[in-house]
This record gives sequence, structure tokens and C-alpha cells, in this order.
Amino acid sequence: MNVAAEQGSVLKNRRRRDTTARVIISGFGGIVLLTMVILIWHLFSQAASIALSPDAKIQTEIPVLPSGRFLYVGDMDSGQAAIVEGPGCRLSLARIDANTLSARQSIRRPCSHTLTSLQVQGLPYAVDISTSGQVRLLPVPTVGTAQVVASFTNPLASELSFAIPESVWESQLHWELSVGEQWLIMIVNSADSQLIQWVNRQDPARIIRHTLPGTAKIVLLPDSKQVAQIKNNTLIFYNEKLEPLNQIALNKPVEQIFTFVKNRSLFIAHSDNTISRYTVYNDKGTLKYQLAYGLTLRDKEQPVAIYPHASVNGLAVVTNQQQLLLINRVSGEIVERGKLPFQPTGVSWFDNRVYVFSDDVMSKLRVEHMAGLSTADSLLTEQLYEGYREPDQLWQTTSATDYQETKMNLMPLLIGSFKASGLALLIAIPLALGAAVYTAYFARPKVRDNMKPAIEMLEAIPSVLIGFIAAIWLAPLAERFLFSFAVFLFTVPFSLLLIAFIQHKVARNLPSRVRNVAELVLPVLGIVGLGYISIEWAPQLLFYILEVNDFDFITDATGVPVGKTTILVAIALGFAISPSIYSLAEDAISGVPASLRQASYALGATRLQTLRRVVLRVAFPGIMAAVMLGFGRAFGETMIVLMVTGNTPIADWDLFAGLRALTANLAIELPEAELNSMHYKVLFLTACVLFTFTFVVNTLAELLRQRLRRNASYG
Repeated sequence: MNVAAEQGSVLKNRRRRDTTARVIISGFGGIVLLTMVILIWHLFSQAASIALSPDAKIQTEIPVLPSGRFLYVGDMDSGQAAIVEGPGCRLSLARIDANTLSARQSIRRPCSHTLTSLQVQGLPYAVDISTSGQVRLLPVPTVGTAQVVASFTNPLASELSFAIPESVWESQLHWELSVGEQWLIMIVNSADSQLIQWVNRQDPARIIRHTLPGTAKIVLLPDSKQVAQIKNNTLIFYNEKLEPLNQIALNKPVEQIFTFVKNRSLFIAHSDNTISRYTVYNDKGTLKYQLAYGLTLRDKEQPVAIYPHASVNGLAVVTNQQQLLLINRVSGEIVERGKLPFQPTGVSWFDNRVYVFSDDVMSKLRVEHMAGLSTADSLLTEQLYEGYREPDQLWQTTSATDYQETKMNLMPLLIGSFKASGLALLIAIPLALGAAVYTAYFARPKVRDNMKPAIEMLEAIPSVLIGFIAAIWLAPLAERFLFSFAVFLFTVPFSLLLIAFIQHKVARNLPSRVRNVAELVLPVLGIVGLGYISIEWAPQLLFYILEVNDFDFITDATGVPVGKTTILVAIALGFAISPSIYSLAEDAISGVPASLRQASYALGATRLQTLRRVVLRVAFPGIMAAVMLGFGRAFGETMIVLMVTGNTPIADWDLFAGLRALTANLAIELPEAELNSMHYKVLFLTACVLFTFTFVVNTLAELLRQRLRRNASYG
């Protein structure tokens, strides 16, 4: 009884320990799975906002000061001011205090003066024109410090001052003023002529004046150093010397023309409810405009004001039907349309805050899901960007200044990833499969036992070390030895097969003591000899065929340094993934039952026939899985493509062009992206694309391996 009780106690304790271990292991496994689910959910949830349409919701509505009217509204949430005309002959700076508009500072002029405001490089300025035609341009302060207020109220503190000829100026005349980075252009319209005056901002004494007959509409483009005249539904562009530069046939009546900072785009509203966008490009030193796209509004709908976002490719447009439109600036798609409570006369947009205003009321709207401004067309298709002659696919998220287009097209990143991983696979497959066939089928067991661990040890080398070696050592030598490396890599498998043919005959004539060593020495000697031939003889043969003396012709033809081309990336990446492909493929080949090989030999098949028709056919599922898993690893590799390439996002399949992969782009830009910005969301979208692709490839590899293995076993 004591023995039985002791055995029962032992079994009970053992079951308890087993249960405890199972619970602990299952718990940790569940934690790992839960962590993965949370990470995947966070990844896709961050990118999901791109699929949501922006939503502009009204938050506050504030009336103007008594006897005044809004001319401009700054970012009042950030302490900037609204410019209000009046009361009286003044401009007032008004700020919000407890949801009430109050005037803090003002500029006063005699009522005989003309006093208004305009925007210069995205900032508000005041314009004061005296009865004698003296024009002063004054910066409007955005904060209420005493020093800035003094500069605003002091007439001598104007940034720029110039005179209009008294014989031309009359206060009741219609005039327009536009200011660029270098030039200020002012036009004064009289009954039968137009005075165009150019003033250099750095040298105000440098003034150019021209007079045009007639009263045709003139568009001022100071940053392009041009003016455009609308005549007979044609835009005619002139430089500061009034020399014609270019003309564009519009073929339909023009209602309004809008332009903003840097004059890199023109938005022309036509009478048929369409808007055409024209973008600038450089044609042999002359800036010209070309049609980028057109969009259609509702029946009888016309834009009243357009305001671009400073850092996002978005346009806020208010129309004559009390509508607020949010438009993707690059593709021209209307992504959101909202009804306004009043008919606005102006709009401004800062971060996620849109201010719409009429003469007597201002309303602030908050835009949610701004990442939704990115559309499928802007992310995947060719677009005509500002400054480019032809449509292109570009990735360029940083710009030197505000109000400049950001280019977030994913195709250069996708092409870069596929180009690098695909070419790396072409390099890795011959190396890995050639080595796997040799060690699993031709080599003696002792040689296999020594070579396989040595090759698999290469898989433990960190990818950052391979990238470092390629960037520091291989890249400087690439211009001379790139062709030699390519010849060597592509001829190694054939050389190993040739060695496999002759080594048996050579070893048979050697003493029995050295036969096993000969099987290892002969491949090494063959590879060393092949390397010598590739370095010394192959380039000379290429130079003789092409009749050149060095490899500079590659750099001259492509414009890309050879050390930054796709081929060099593929070499380093191919070496990195070769051990993993070799290990799986070698296991698949060596796992073919010996009975199948013996049966093939018994039927009279040679070793090569047995390899081709029996061994490789049975091992094909494992080999395919090895190749697909290697491709997945190459597609997801980060450090090698980050360190070796020039990281130039180019949508080009040229092997001598640069590239930027999805992984490298994430490593470069994600630390610098503003939290929850459109750039941030698009980067998460690229991470989702990367995860989805590698997950699908690895899953298909496993499913294919299992299916082919079942078919092989049934056959």
C-alpha cells in the first residue's frame, strides 16, 4: 500500500508539474500572439485613416467688429490676427478673446489714402497708397509685442516704398499688386490703358514701367518674372521687358484666375463650371506653363477664393454656392464637399484649421482625417508635378519652403524593392542551389558534414555587417570589379558542375589516402581559378569587344556612380540570402529517400538523369519554398539596401539606376515624420504593404511546399 501510495503521489506531482508547465508555456505563447495582433492592428489602424474622407466640422462662428469687414483671417488659434477694414479709415488687427473678436492694434491713415491688405509669400502685409501715388508695403505683425506694433503703426517702418507717376495715379482707379521673392509688380488700369510697374525688392530704385493699350485682364506672376494677358481666350505671357515668351490657347471664356505663393500654378475658372490647373516648367531657361489637369464643379458653380495648405497637398476652395471644397492639389480630385452657413468671400487654411469668412462673419472649421487627402491616383499613378515637363512618379516628401508640393508616389519605392530583391534572387539561386546540389548529392558524407555547417554559419552574419562591407570595401572597387563579380557569380554554378564531372576521374587516379581531400580541394582550386579569370581576363575581353579602356562608360551613360547602382545592391543582398536558401534547399535534396535513387540506378539511369528526373522532382516543393522564403527575406531586408544604395527613389527598372526600397524609406523618414501627419500615415501605409507582401509570400511558400509534397508522396 505504501508503494502504491508513493507511486500515486509521484504521478500526481508529475501531472501537476506538467499542468503548470503547460499553462505557463501556453500563457507566454498567448502573450506573443496577443502582442503580434496588437502590433498588426496598430499598423493597419494608423494607415486606415488614409481611406477615410476628410471631414470639415464647424466649431465657432464670430461676427466682425462693428462697422468693419474681414479682409484676411490668420491662424487665430495660434495667436495670429485677423485683418479688419475699419471702423473708420484704418486697418485693425483683431484677435479672439473668449469667443469674442477684439481689436488690439490698428494702422491709421487719412481717408484720402487707399488702405488694404494682401499676402506676400504666405504672410499678411498692409498696402498704403497716398493721394500722390506713394506706395508703402508694411508687414502685419502676428504677435502683439510693443516692438512689432510700433513697426506696424510707424509709417517710416515700411518694408518697401515706391512711387506711381502722379500723371497716372488716381485713387478711384482699379489697381492690383502682387509681390514675389525678388520682384513686386503693380498694375494700374485707366480708361484706355494699363500701367505695369516692376519694382525690385532688394533695390527699390530699380523700377521698370510699361504701358499697354486697352483694358484686357492682366495676371501678375512676380515669382515667375512674368505677366500674363488674357486676350481672345488666350493667355499671352510677357517678361519684365514686355517681350512675349509664350501663349496658351484656352478655347473657352475665363471667369477668374487664381495663383498663390511662388506662382508655380495657375488655376483658371471657366464659364462652363470647370477649373484648369496650369503648372510651371523650365524650358531652356524660360519658365512656361502647361495644362496639368481639369476638374468640373456643379452647375453654375464658380470658385470665390482658393487657399493652399502650407505642407500638405491640399487646396481649400470656397464657391458661390456656399460650398467648401477640399481638393488634392496634385491629382485635382475633390475629396470633400461641405455646406457653409453663409456665403464666404475668403478662406485660409492652417494645419487642420480652416477659416472661412465673409465681410461680416468668420467661421472656424476643424478638418479631421486629413490623411484622406491622399488618393489612390496621387499615390500610384503618374502626375504632372510643378516644375516637371512630363508626368512622373516621384517620392520627395521634404521641401525647402512651405506651399510647395510634396510628392508621395509609392511606385518608386515598390519598384526599388522588387528590383533589388528580384535581382538578388537571380544571384542567390545559382549560388545556393548549386552548392545545395553539390553537398547533398555529389559530395561524400565527410565533405558534406564539413561544408554544410560552414555555409550555414554565414547566415549568422548580421546584415548590417554585410552592408558595411559592401559600402566601405565593395562600392569603391565596383567601378573596376563589378563586371568581374558578375561574371564570377554567374559562372560559379557551371564551374561546380564541371568540377563534379571531372573530380571523380581525377580522384580515381590518386592514392586512397588523399581521395577524400581531393573532393574538397578541387572545388576550391576551381573557384580560385575562376576568380582569377574573372578579374584578369573577363574585363579585357569586354574592353576588346566594346573598344573602350575602362568602365567609365557605365557612369557616363547612366549618370549614376557604379557604386550606387542596383547591381551592387543585388550582389550584397544575394550573398545575404544565399545561406538561408541553401540550407532549406539542401535539406530538401538530402531528404529524398535513398531507395528512390537506388531504384533509378537499378533501371539504368545515370547520376545526372537521377538528379534531374528523380531527386530534383521530389525535392522541388522544398526548393520552391526555399526560393520564395529567400525572396521574402530579400524584400524585407533593410540595412543592406539602406547602406549600399544612394537611396534615390526612382521609378525606373534600369539596373544601372539608383533605387530606394520600402524598408530603407521607413528607416530614413519615419523618425523625422511629424506624428499623425499625412506623411506619417503614408509611411504606415507603406509598412502595411511591406507586411502584407512578405506575409503572403511566406504563406504561399508554405502552402505550395505542403501541396507539392503531398502530390509527390501520392505520385
